[in-house]
Amino acid sequence: MQETKEIIKQVKKIEIATKNLVDGLISGNYHSIFKGQGIEFSEIREYKPGDDIRTIDWKVTARFNHLFVKEFIEERDLRVYFAFDYSGSSSFGNTIEKKRKAIELTATLMFSAIRNNDNVGLFIFTDGIEKYVPTRKGKKHVLKLVSTLISHNPESKKTNLKNSLADISNILKKRSILFIVSDFYSNEFLQPLTVLRNRHDIIAIKVNDNREKNIPDIGLIQLEDEETGEQILLDTSDKEFRKNYSEIMQKENQKINALFKKHKVDSISIDTEQSYEIPLKKFFKTRQKRMAY
Repeated sequence: MQETKEIIKQVKKIEIATKNLVDGLISGNYHSIFKGQGIEFSEIREYKPGDDIRTIDWKVTARFNHLFVKEFIEERDLRVYFAFDYSGSSSFGNTIEKKRKAIELTATLMFSAIRNNDNVGLFIFTDGIEKYVPTRKGKKHVLKLVSTLISHNPESKKTNLKNSLADISNILKKRSILFIVSDFYSNEFLQPLTVLRNRHDIIAIKVNDNREKNIPDIGLIQLEDEETGEQILLDTSDKEFRKNYSEIMQKENQKINALFKKHKVDSISIDTEQSYEIPLKKFFKTRQKRMAY
């Protein structure tokens, strides 16, 4: 009972903390950066100068001897899914866990989606899908999803992004928006990502921690891999080691970003020690500009 109360408290805290940003995203035309599932017929109306002649309804026009056009509206019934990486590496963080930061960002996007009356669903994965919640509408549903993210106890610490994305691809039959929330420190995942990208609108959210990229000079330390349990002793006072490590991590990060860009997957990169508001707003602004053309 105490644990349930604590989870509810955390959910409410996240809801309050993200409210202003959600309001900002909605007022910044959240709905304009995501396309609907298609178009649907709305009505027949009289032709006006400037209307596309391809929309003229010739049968109605012939009947009334006056130009009429078909009007269509975008179908706005969006399905927004979040695929959340809950593997062992998500627990890493210098001042705040990557998992915690990722939950806050995910909650922000979920609340934005329901404010837009979208359907929201969730996948939680490690080396496979551990939790799947189909899309539904409503605040109560999203609060339940956030609670699920906070309280989930993973069955595995390992990551298999390739298999997890392949499984998600098999489940998602209708076109959806899919946010993939991960540090992307995993095995090769290009093939299933490409399959998903061809059928859905994919946004990759890469969660970083500065200590993963830059090791400080703190002498001898013993590190343990959160996913495999493997331990290694490192001498962080070795300047050359720190330099080489930073270069390797930088190249790996550049490789992943280049992969996203090449395959036209939008991405957002956040750091545990920095506010995610700036990169999130930048993503919305950039995408909105692109959608305008």
